[in-house]
Amino acid sequence: MAACALVAAADGEISFGERIRIDQIINAVDRLKVFDPHEAVHVFNQFATGIFSAPKVGRERAVDALKSVADNPESAGLLIRIFMAICEIGETKSLVKQIEVVMLCGILGIKPDDFGLYIDDDDNTLLKGD
Repeated sequence: MAACALVAAADGEISFGERIRIDQIINAVDRLKVFDPHEAVHVFNQFATGIFSAPKVGRERAVDALKSVADNPESAGLLIRIFMAICEIGETKSLVKQIEVVMLCGILGIKPDDFGLYIDDDDNTLLKGD
């Protein structure tokens, strides 16, 4: 939920569509089905509130929570796929959210291009094919 909050809040707001996507992720990903969806939403809201109310401290707290999976490539990869699913919400892809995903790749020890992410200086996009 810390990961979801970081990506969803990257552009300064969390849309209704992003909240719906997070609910869908909680219900669809087998590894997350062990968690109570209501508790997961509560934890997400706590991280998001922390990020908005005290950005530096809130972000640090959320990033610290992510570091626990940095040594597990399978879990880190799952988080990157979840990040990307959140970025797909809306009519246009958010460059700010995509930059957040690339930054989180670094924290998790994941190469962004392993997930189709890279920086394309020609048109300022991060996702291949945009």
